[in-house]
Amino acid sequence: MTANRWTRRDFFRSSGLTAAALVGGPALIAGCSRVDDGTTSASQSADPLARFKQTGTIKVGIANEQPYGYRDKDGNLTGEAPEVARVIFKALGVDNLEAQIVDSFGSLIPGLQSKQYDFIAAGMFITPDRCSQIAFSNPDYAGTTAFLVAKGNPKKITSFEEIAKGGAKVGVLEGAVEKGYAESGGVKGSQIQVFPNQNAAFKGILAGRVDAIALTAVSLRWTLQQQYADEPLEVTESFVPVVDGKEQVGAGGFGFRKADTGLIEAFNAELKKLQDSNGVLPLIEKFGFSKTEVDNAAKLTAQQLCAGS
Repeated sequence: MTANRWTRRDFFRSSGLTAAALVGGPALIAGCSRVDDGTTSASQSADPLARFKQTGTIKVGIANEQPYGYRDKDGNLTGEAPEVARVIFKALGVDNLEAQIVDSFGSLIPGLQSKQYDFIAAGMFITPDRCSQIAFSNPDYAGTTAFLVAKGNPKKITSFEEIAKGGAKVGVLEGAVEKGYAESGGVKGSQIQVFPNQNAAFKGILAGRVDAIALTAVSLRWTLQQQYADEPLEVTESFVPVVDGKEQVGAGGFGFRKADTGLIEAFNAELKKLQDSNGVLPLIEKFGFSKTEVDNAAKLTAQQLCAGS
């Protein structure tokens, strides 16, 4: 796992919300120069999508964070966000995503604002704070929680409340939201084991120190698939934790400059078509995403998430 994944965990912790690649070929890694507007006409400047259609290319900012958006071992751009963006922009008449991979997730928004690229495709959670800086598409996935358990789930763990009643021990990551979820579900402190990182947590359950690990479902599935596929472990069905009667959901979308309203509207329209045709899951399932994450996102809008409601 990369350090950036735990940066994302910090983002998730701070953004709990009440919820109701390229197109073919290797990635083109751009420099840090600003987007070149060229000699576009006034009408094209007002409608950036017209310019992108004319050139056939749009520049995208990526954080190189698995499984959300990264370069594979062959240098190709892939991941949840690039795969969805590729399909949407192709439908809009833009065949090529020219990628710039930034040094850190936190530099994505400043890079967009300074016109180093035209949009962000990094699975970025939509939060009120970020919405004050940039505009977002509607979400294409919504984060959920799950448990890593022994194969066959011998203790039948599916919720924090069951852990509290049955006396099982659950592992959580240091500084992550799941500790609070467990406590809200009635789990005692003596039942909670805190691990410094995901690798330590996986080793902890294999050593029998805990009966389950609570984490975002996507992270558990991806890590199990990539690093522990031969171990006798499995991930439970995902769910949305409830704290004080409110569902805790973090949903991710694509970031745009606020002035590009026409581009955002066109992107959202194609995203809606993809969601209505059940086309999102086949694109991102291989990265650990499930029908639950996709279906939950389709019920939300950027407007709701930006308002924190």
